[in-house]
Amino acid sequence: MAAGIFQAARLLAGAGHVTVFSGAGISVESGIPPFRGAGGLWSMVDPGFMEIDYFRRQPEQSWLRIKEIFYDYFGRALPNDAHFGVAAMEKAGLVKAIITQNIDNLHQRAGSREVIEFHGNSQWLVCLDCLEREAVSLGRLAVLPPRCPSCGGLLKPDFIFFGEGIPEKALQRSYQEVSRADVFLVIGSSGEVMPACQIPPLAKARGAKMIEINTVESHFTPISDIFLKGPATETVGALVKELGIR
Repeated sequence: MAAGIFQAARLLAGAGHVTVFSGAGISVESGIPPFRGAGGLWSMVDPGFMEIDYFRRQPEQSWLRIKEIFYDYFGRALPNDAHFGVAAMEKAGLVKAIITQNIDNLHQRAGSREVIEFHGNSQWLVCLDCLEREAVSLGRLAVLPPRCPSCGGLLKPDFIFFGEGIPEKALQRSYQEVSRADVFLVIGSSGEVMPACQIPPLAKARGAKMIEINTVESHFTPISDIFLKGPATETVGALVKELGIR
């Protein structure tokens, strides 16, 4: 992989605008399993509680599973070296933005600032009636389902459920990155989830080079200019070292 790391680092160092596109694979080493595929969350848990219509009909039952999985379990996860490496590349001025499919807030906790949350963020709640948002707290989740302090409406995690659309702001910012980026660094994404999986190919079609980091080949691999096979922590760490970034 050494030759690939050298080539990828040269491509990144010579770029004018690098956009990172991250999927579940970047957070696996933080203890958060992917949702799809062998060993994925949906192979072990029926995702029906994440249907927006079910949530509206049965908010207490839905919230019990949501709290168990996304807050009691995933909430213990910490950023790993791949998240910190991406943040270091951003701080150095190399990475201009991160489009993430993840809702775990780990990019932000690692220090990244320009994060486009394509599927939302689990650390916020939104009222389905008045649309007011508030940060998640243990107190707010002590009684389920949580209710809006302003209007009494049902609070929902501010990430995308099945049956909901992508937030317009995130969609528009992602398309802006497609038009700006000359290098797309794809980390840990299978390329299976619509419509997020359309973003890197659109950038490629507009002339961007693509570097992919993944443990296995994905739907993006056939169009990647450089494919770096390996864990995200190890591979991003090698890139950061080759680039001379601390």
